[in-house]
Amino acid sequence: MIAEASVPLSASLQGEAEDAIREITRFDAEVSAVLTHRGDGDGLSDIELAPLASVLLRTESASSSEIEGITAGARALALAAIEEKSGVNAQLVTANVAAMQKALAMSDEISIRSVLAAHESLLTGHPYADPGRLRTEAIWIGGAALSPHAAEFVPPHHSRLPELMDDLVLFAQRVDLPVLVQVAIAHAQFETIHPFNGGNGRTGRALVHAMLRRAEVTRRLTIPVSAGLLTDTPAYFDALSEYRAGRIVPIIDQFVTASFRAVANGQKLVSELDVVCRSWSARLASRQGSAARLLLPHLLNQPAVNVKFIVAVLGVTATAAQRAVAQLEAAEILSPLNANRRNRVWLAGEVLDALDGFAERVRRRR
Repeated sequence: MIAEASVPLSASLQGEAEDAIREITRFDAEVSAVLTHRGDGDGLSDIELAPLASVLLRTESASSSEIEGITAGARALALAAIEEKSGVNAQLVTANVAAMQKALAMSDEISIRSVLAAHESLLTGHPYADPGRLRTEAIWIGGAALSPHAAEFVPPHHSRLPELMDDLVLFAQRVDLPVLVQVAIAHAQFETIHPFNGGNGRTGRALVHAMLRRAEVTRRLTIPVSAGLLTDTPAYFDALSEYRAGRIVPIIDQFVTASFRAVANGQKLVSELDVVCRSWSARLASRQGSAARLLLPHLLNQPAVNVKFIVAVLGVTATAAQRAVAQLEAAEILSPLNANRRNRVWLAGEVLDALDGFAERVRRRR
């Protein structure tokens, strides 16, 4: 039980955790300021923060899923978002985006109810996981399927889940701890409780972002902390095991390191997308306010589009949407995915390249 537990820390570790939080807060503020108030005369002042915030949310969701072995490339995720043919993994990552969104939307209320809502968003349609409900049976990690004998870890008995989750929520609501320290411990405790039949890791990482938002460390963005953890997953899993043995320093170290990695990778991705946007603005001949130009910010978040999507997001006619696509093709901003005359899809290759580059960086083991 950790609701009222003391958390002894060395001065150096506490300082590192506070430095990491400052980096996250600074990144959130800088990106918000730059993309919301550009006005620099290069034709990009209409590129709002919302699409880029969605980009970071999706990259975080993809990284969190990849920690669990669920991998999907940027193109597959973009196609899944417009309900084009995509694999099961892309659909699972898309569901993880919804779970993250639900957790962030309910960040003012860190409660069992909000955790259950995030889990339900994550695994709706997957009855094995009993979405939105605490498990009612024993589970274990590793070993054989029929018995917990030789399992790597056996979480608490399901009869204890209500009291353990209540205790976790009380800990998450404390205001006397350094934020990143509190987040790391809450996450490790959640993974130790393992309250669900499936989806514990992804739901537990969604809780991380709800806590960061509640503490106002982040206001607009989702910092890709899972991407930082993904860079060295063995160390992350080892740190969770250390926590279960009563040693809290390793998991805090992992979150400190992951946060610095997350900011560095996030800054690089934002910079690359900014270069893409400037290039688009220079190449696109259409006037300000045209459908083609209004579509540009949406391509950051959704680099695979069809006419139906364009009509929905811009509120224009199908004819205007087709005209916008033609202009964007002429400027080499969009290229057709297929040669079909009906149900055609176009891709923003430069955005997909930037997103795949981000994914490749975070996979490099250190």
